[in-house]
Amino acid sequence: MPPEASESKTMNRRNFIAAGVGAAMASSWASGQSPLPNGTLPSSPLDPSRNQAASPRNAVNRHRFGVNYTPSHNWWFCWNEWNIDPIQRDLDAIAALGADHLRILLIWPYFQPNPTWVSSAHLERLSQLLTLMGERGLDALITVFTGQLSGWYFLPPFNKPDPALYTDPTIWSAQELMIRELARTMKAHSNIVGFDFGNEMNTCWSAEPAVGDAWMARMFSLMNSAYPGGVHVNGVDHNPWFRPTTFSPRALAANPLPVIHAYPYWAEALKYGGPMDPPSTRLLVAFAALVRSYAGNPQKPVWAGEFNTCIESMSEKQQAAWLETSVTAAVHAGVNWFTYWDSHDVSRKFAFNSLEYSLGLLTNDGKVKEQGKVFKQLAEAYRGKPVAVSSVATPPPPAQHNFDATWKWLLEYLEWKPNPTRS
Repeated sequence: MPPEASESKTMNRRNFIAAGVGAAMASSWASGQSPLPNGTLPSSPLDPSRNQAASPRNAVNRHRFGVNYTPSHNWWFCWNEWNIDPIQRDLDAIAALGADHLRILLIWPYFQPNPTWVSSAHLERLSQLLTLMGERGLDALITVFTGQLSGWYFLPPFNKPDPALYTDPTIWSAQELMIRELARTMKAHSNIVGFDFGNEMNTCWSAEPAVGDAWMARMFSLMNSAYPGGVHVNGVDHNPWFRPTTFSPRALAANPLPVIHAYPYWAEALKYGGPMDPPSTRLLVAFAALVRSYAGNPQKPVWAGEFNTCIESMSEKQQAAWLETSVTAAVHAGVNWFTYWDSHDVSRKFAFNSLEYSLGLLTNDGKVKEQGKVFKQLAEAYRGKPVAVSSVATPPPPAQHNFDATWKWLLEYLEWKPNPTRS
């Protein structure tokens, strides 16, 4: 999820992109790798017959329900403090909630502490996790270049100032090695969805959208080559959809399965209504429509890859009510897949923003919360059912690509007029 102050771009952020670098670097990096006309990308991976997992559940035209896995024991620091016993208990509890997949977060510097070497120990731990998941009927979406997670930064030792992650040939070589080593591990397992580029990479590394788009096209090509048939995605936060940063909304929407990360708190929906008003409860619906508008396709598949309220003042019962209302509306609006943030509450022995401690479907010690009960009901009701999407065209995208214009578009789509007295 987004860092607590992503807009401030602290922690080794650099804001010095020279004039004209976008077009020049995009041309250089996209040589032989550029998107096809109209922003389309090569070889859609969404044909389930081509998917490594070879499971009907991987068909994009059927609903999937999963969670972003947050290990109860030692959070994702567990990659360096490996203990499979609590992980097995976590996975049992998650499977019991009716989830069919997990998004699992790699920590880039743990897995690749040097640009020419990927840790064999961490690859083996990933393989163990995939085996344990497969035994419980859980498929895996694997993030790769995770340099920011839940407000903390995990930059690789070979990091360079922006926009080098998207332009530097040495860093590209390191990225390619990481992808190929991970793919080699993944191919030994049958329960793989595919790669997610990272955890909201734009919150950690910035570039002009032309640069980011060219790198994104090249990365999709690499992933499709290294792991053919996978459902590969670029899970960014809301910002590129709301304002110019790193990736353009048209390029993101042109991908085979665009992903949205929808949080009423972080998207500032509370400016326009209360937690149970449409700007919050129907954010998934409106956000999916925005993606389809940029795609020029009212039936474009959309994956809600992260969603929650992140509204700390809401009780468990209120959060459960929001979850039921939000997902039910999104199902009826034809949102395809759902991956809730997150599985478990974070242990308070770790220092996080206070809201991070209570976002799970389960408590840190594995007890099912009210929202966990609702998630199970929703998963049982809709998992595997055909997705019904309207063929009615969405309105054209916002005339201006900025925060206010985007929210104006969302509110008009929802036919919601905010109370003018609301601050």
